[in-house]
Amino acid sequence: MVLTTYGRSSGFCVDPIEKKPLNHFYPGSRVFSFGTAGCNLGCKFCQNWDMSKSRDMDILSRKATPDDIAQSAKKNDCQSVAFTYNDPVIFAEYAVDTAHACHGIGIKTVAVTAGYISEKARSYFFSAMDGANVDLKSIRPAFYKKMALGKLEPVLETLVFLRHETDVWFEITNLIIPGHNDSEADLRDLAQWIMEELGPHVPVHFTAFHPDYKLSGVPRTPDSTLLSARTFALEAGIKYVYLGNCRLPNIGDTNCHHCGNLLIQRQGYHISQYQLTIEGTCPSCGVRVPGKFHHILEGDCYK
Repeated sequence: MVLTTYGRSSGFCVDPIEKKPLNHFYPGSRVFSFGTAGCNLGCKFCQNWDMSKSRDMDILSRKATPDDIAQSAKKNDCQSVAFTYNDPVIFAEYAVDTAHACHGIGIKTVAVTAGYISEKARSYFFSAMDGANVDLKSIRPAFYKKMALGKLEPVLETLVFLRHETDVWFEITNLIIPGHNDSEADLRDLAQWIMEELGPHVPVHFTAFHPDYKLSGVPRTPDSTLLSARTFALEAGIKYVYLGNCRLPNIGDTNCHHCGNLLIQRQGYHISQYQLTIEGTCPSCGVRVPGKFHHILEGDCYK
């Protein structure tokens, strides 16, 4: 088997890390983002379908070696490189080699992924990653079968693996699609599974769907649904819950899970206020905030 996308990218972009989205992984830092083409799932609601569904190699417009990418990230003052746009699982060898080149010059690595990967490949791939955002599309197996042409179980296994067998900092995104995964039972059961299997300190991002690809007739997610999802997650015990793709106020702010003190205030992807201490603790109550930050050691990041 030959990876025909090795060394070929669909483009590069310098982003704020919050755009991945990652709110507890070196907040406010710059990330060098790139992807290839194709995907191992067939989501009818794909928001990057022009790249993920492409079988035309012409979309891979730029050539870059792993060292080229690492050096470009450094030249652009990026603290990390993100494998994104399409799922890096399908260009794992390219991503892993690039990760090694990045680590050689002090650059972190991030996987933006659906987590749909086999047990044998899981350790190989994530051993090269410092951070990840995993797209948990639904807690229902039927949803994955019908809407993503895949299976739920490998994704859940990936999340449990990341939480209990690695030091990778990861956050979860759930795209809420009206009429498909937005019922109260769906959202409560998803939050309950995260709480029971991963614990309260894994940040969760609920994001709004916009009509696209094969679901162009489905309406945009109402703000009321996003707010309900956030309420259900907080009621389940999850401490850090964010909302995305909407204009609601304070949806990206990070508050201390112990005392509620505002720690990081965000306006979109821009940080307007940063209150964490040098030790990565809340200045009001002294509790350690879960995550990886610029000024603290990286061990035991979920405590």
